[in-house]
Order: sequence, then structure tokens, then C-alpha cells
Amino acid sequence: MSNLPTDGTAFAASPLTRAVLEIDEYAAGFGWDQPVRLFALVDTAKLRVQEPQLAAQLGLDGPGDPASAALTPVEQQELPADQPLDEFLATVAWPDAVTGCALTVERLMLPPTAENALPTGLDDAALAKWVARHPERQEVRMTVAVLRDGSRECALRLREKDSATEVLTGGDLVPGLVQALSATFED
Repeated sequence: MSNLPTDGTAFAASPLTRAVLEIDEYAAGFGWDQPVRLFALVDTAKLRVQEPQLAAQLGLDGPGDPASAALTPVEQQELPADQPLDEFLATVAWPDAVTGCALTVERLMLPPTAENALPTGLDDAALAKWVARHPERQEVRMTVAVLRDGSRECALRLREKDSATEVLTGGDLVPGLVQALSATFED
């Protein structure tokens, strides 16, 4: 069974979870081996009122549910390829109109059982090579979102289970990225 109803919107308990699943599905449409993508999350109802032309460009100018607290993801410019992600995120600041932000990034992941075999004293490059050669490695796309109020949601899609019905969600799946995105809202 798909987690998408016939109208294409995700079944989800909260607007933030729906936004994360929408971004995950958007990123999945480009396939794998893609660059990091950064999104501003804006309140859809406010966007329709305050920026009607932008809302029209995004296809949000039709009648909407006024009781909805839906979030609209707005993709930002491509991130610099020559700058580490943590350094780039440390430079990001959002205007007040942005309710939250989200990020998609692909990484290699190892199961917890692989920790015991982890060699000590490796620099970042050597560690990346070791992980890339590990027989239990898995490619994963992480979509992480945070709101100004501290709410958070994550979605994980494994390359070997590349299906909308196989996406895992939860607020604490990628705590390091959650913390880095939350810091973009700190003064």
C-alpha cells in the first residue's frame, strides 16, 4: 500500500511530516547521486496573502483550506560544492517570513554492528574510504526539517528500498543534521 492517496499528497499526522515527505518525493524524482538541496519552509496561507505572485508561480493560488497549517517548501540556490556542509550551514540565516527549513543529503551509512570493526586514528578521507568499502554499507537519502518552534522531522530513504512506501520517518533519526539546521534560526 502506498503512503500517497490518489491526490498525491502524503498521509501524515502533521504539516511538518507532510512537508518532509513531499521534499523526499521531490528529491526522489531526480534519482540518486544528487547534490545537497536546501529548502525554506513557509506557511502556505501567509504566502498566498503576502506573496500572491510567488504563490501563483508555485501553483498555490487556487482555493485552499483556510484552517490548514500547511507548509510550502521553497528550494534555495544550489549549495557551494567546494564548502563542507557544516561550514555552509553555519553561514545560513533566515528572514522572519521563513517558518522552518529542510535539507536533503545523500550519505553512506553503516549498521551499529559495524562500530566494533571501525579502525581508530583515521582522518576524514580515510574514514570515508573505509566506509565506502565496507560490505554492510547502505546508501541513504536523508531529508531533515526543523521549525523555528523546535519541531523537527526526518525521512530516510535507502537506495536498496527506493520506494515511497519504504521511507522511514521520525524526529530523531538524524540528530546532528537536526541540530545544524536548528542553529540556522539562532540569533
